Amino acid sequence: MGIHGLTSYVRNNCNFFIDTKLKNTNIIIDGNSLYYHLYFNSGFDIRHGGDYDLFADLVRSFFKQLFLCHINPYVVLDGGDDYTDKKFETLKLRAKDKIRVAHCIAGGSNGSVLPLLTRDVFKTVLFQLKVPFVQCFAEADWEVASLANQWNCPVLANDSDFCVFDLKGGYYPLNDFNWRCTSKCKDSSEFYIPALCFSIDKFCAHFSHMNKALLPLFAVMSGNDYVTLPAMENFFSQVIVRSGDVRNAKKNNRIHGLLTWLSKFEEPGEAIEKVLGYLVDGNKDRVQKCLCLAMEEYKLSESHLAGFFTKGTPLSKVPVVMDMLPDWVVVALGKGKLGPYVINVLVLQRVFLVAQVEDTRLPSSHMCALPIRQVMYGLLLNGRNPSKVGKGAQGKNTVPLVEEYYRHDLTLAKSQVKAVVTGSSESLSLEAIAEVSLPVRLKILLETLGVKPCIVDAVSSHLILPVAVTCYWLTHSAPKPNLMQLQALLMGIVYGELRRLECDAADVKITCDRLWRLRVRQTDRQTDMDINLAHIFCQWQTCIHTSLYLNQVLCTPLQQPDISWLYSGTFVHQVFRKLKEDRSPDFLLSGCAVACRLFKDILSAVLSEVPADFFRTRIKKARKSTKQQKNGRSKEGRGDTEEPLSWQNINNRFSLLTHDE
Repeated sequence: MGIHGLTSYVRNNCNFFIDTKLKNTNIIIDGNSLYYHLYFNSGFDIRHGGDYDLFADLVRSFFKQLFLCHINPYVVLDGGDDYTDKKFETLKLRAKDKIRVAHCIAGGSNGSVLPLLTRDVFKTVLFQLKVPFVQCFAEADWEVASLANQWNCPVLANDSDFCVFDLKGGYYPLNDFNWRCTSKCKDSSEFYIPALCFSIDKFCAHFSHMNKALLPLFAVMSGNDYVTLPAMENFFSQVIVRSGDVRNAKKNNRIHGLLTWLSKFEEPGEAIEKVLGYLVDGNKDRVQKCLCLAMEEYKLSESHLAGFFTKGTPLSKVPVVMDMLPDWVVVALGKGKLGPYVINVLVLQRVFLVAQVEDTRLPSSHMCALPIRQVMYGLLLNGRNPSKVGKGAQGKNTVPLVEEYYRHDLTLAKSQVKAVVTGSSESLSLEAIAEVSLPVRLKILLETLGVKPCIVDAVSSHLILPVAVTCYWLTHSAPKPNLMQLQALLMGIVYGELRRLECDAADVKITCDRLWRLRVRQTDRQTDMDINLAHIFCQWQTCIHTSLYLNQVLCTPLQQPDISWLYSGTFVHQVFRKLKEDRSPDFLLSGCAVACRLFKDILSAVLSEVPADFFRTRIKKARKSTKQQKNGRSKEGRGDTEEPLSWQNINNRFSLLTHDE
């Protein structure tokens, strides 16, 4: 949920914390907080689409340090968006802000936009390390706090709400969790992690030993992601501003002033009555009801996650709006084998397409994967009654629609996207997917990606899906990729395979080391980037991202690939530069027969799925474009080979999208 400004306020006062040496304990981890923290606090790339291999290495290192200190992690991940829509306006504001920030990053500014596949990489590492984790159906804060109290163990997160929950084992903010500085106890051989533990008792003692029961009221009055009360501004203008520094009344002093004011009361009801006295009569009943309901969010009870972790019991606390989902779907969602994107489609019939660092003069890179999403929507919604919660609820006999929010230029736009039911999936309901034979499920997936069945035999099983997606990407991207861009992307896959093999062969090690040095250097990341190239690769990421989800919905007819070995942004961008300097893939992979053979096998598999003159036609278009530039007829910023489709042309091309800004 989050309380605006509380994290920075708390961090500025060391008296609220206790120095600890954490070891020999269970710990409940807010998974979303962790992967955001690890990625953004490690200097990883965000301009070139992410360095997933480096991120995966870091996640492994983090958990290995926990294991070293005999700290048993239990990770809890957020699920879908809040189905009551209390947070809908907040989600839209965040989406708009991400579009703005991504645009600024593309121009060379600093900012934080998480690369698209980060969560998937994080979950893959959890599976590999056998770290217990659960994916909730909605936001996980309450579940994290309840389980921690039931097990009497600490919480590790970066969320100010955990300063409000009364946690028996304490709250450890990630910013002060020094896992890289593991030390050994002087009086034993045990290792520990030095960390600061937030103490709610010390926090309340600082405010005249305030009753802890007043903290939820403080949270909702301050305004979190779920609650914003404009009527409360009258209270703040009369009470809090006068008690603090007017210059900073909306920042730390507003928090300090409110806590100081609340500390005068014995219990929440008394404070609420006093607050209502400052409000206009017409607002009093509504505000009182809103405050009381919002405070309930902070009341903890027994967690239903305990049985999931200890006995493997399926999640029992299923929201009413998900009661009609098949058992296999509910189980897969809890185990993280279906993403939160699927929850949003099933429950809300609404999704937010994540902003990427791309060319904002061109249509959103997510447009490239639209046909894949439509087939997935068809599988999820075929034969199901429209959700009563979803904004896109339709009549019983109409084609299901999913409301998509995406980037259009520099604004947040929405469109009603039709679900598509193909011939192969026409009689297939969501309930029956898990029981359908593998050949049928595989046929639906390969037909959606537009590749022939023989591709299954062309490459290793873990590379079939990435290769099939690459074939799809070649024929659906706008602008279209050229041969060197394809080669750079495939070189990234080969490099990942070499690292994954961890082979002792000298030629593999030498080639790996040489390729490692090809990454875009840290000092080069702030220079001008090839935004057209970034846009091309963003389209590939959206295709692989959506195809992963489609594969999951079809109960994985193809092996789910390890994303961390498929794409490294700083590597593929630098390889493309080398290729433009007349360095061929054979030259870059020289001396390593394994790498050369793998590259040729993957390239051959991809080229077998496109017309023989696919790139020859592209070269002719490029030459024509060059001639037009000399004659002054070329339009700036339209890509290096052909003019991209406009939204209107894209709509005509697919004939399935109704644009609604």
